[in-house]
Amino acid sequence: MKISAKGRYGIAAMVFLARNYDASSPITIISISEHLGISKIYLEQVFSLLKRSRLVNSIKGSQGGYQLSRHPREINAYDVLSSIEISLIEKAGPATDKMDALNRMLSRCVFDELDRSILETLRGISLEDLLTALNHEETDDSLMYFI
Repeated sequence: MKISAKGRYGIAAMVFLARNYDASSPITIISISEHLGISKIYLEQVFSLLKRSRLVNSIKGSQGGYQLSRHPREINAYDVLSSIEISLIEKAGPATDKMDALNRMLSRCVFDELDRSILETLRGISLEDLLTALNHEETDDSLMYFI
């Protein structure tokens, strides 16, 4: 599994929207771009995919922007990445050209198990979890230690 820059930017932008979920006012692409240091043009592509997957709502007009379509606890990392990445989990090809039994065993015992674990992990991480972890990280950064 390989996650592209677009996928990483999508997760970051969704956490940013999750942080502003209770404000109930839409967040502009320009604001997200400035806060995260991500190209506005690149974010427009990401949000087009997120909107198509119904993970965000877009509001048009001078007070427009984007909002999460559901509460941050209801959107997980798999939802975001699968809406952005063309092929999040690719089936592994055969390990050998001759031994079908070996290929079936490797697929069942290694590659299928790995795919299952990745999906389970991504589905178990909500935007709310990521936001909580971010808040904890920022709290740790603000602490001063004296010796």
